[in-house]
Amino acid sequence: MRLSQRFAPLLAALTLLLALPCGAASHTTKTAPHARVPVEERPFGAACRTAVDGSYVTAYCHNPYPEPDHVRLHIECDPWWDLDTDGASVEAGPAQTVRLTGRCWKEVRSAWVSHQR
Repeated sequence: MRLSQRFAPLLAALTLLLALPCGAASHTTKTAPHARVPVEERPFGAACRTAVDGSYVTAYCHNPYPEPDHVRLHIECDPWWDLDTDGASVEAGPAQTVRLTGRCWKEVRSAWVSHQR
């Protein structure tokens, strides 16, 4: 059986199309994340509010997430001779509020809370 010359290119294109592997199609039903796009992590970290009253610092931290958060109060004192303090790490469990306190001898320059998993 001899094929006509006008059906030969059509037959070749159809053969190549059917021979393509299913993964080489231009569209796929499942899309994987791009290799350079980081996977979103679960939310983490207690919400903290800090108050300075004279030379005393108080921070309240509430953790609304299921993973515990270890919070620590840092205080920077204003006079050069007054020692800065880094408080001990306190675990704020799920749905728990913790109170952190500290002080300087004179004025407080700044205070902040750090978080650690």
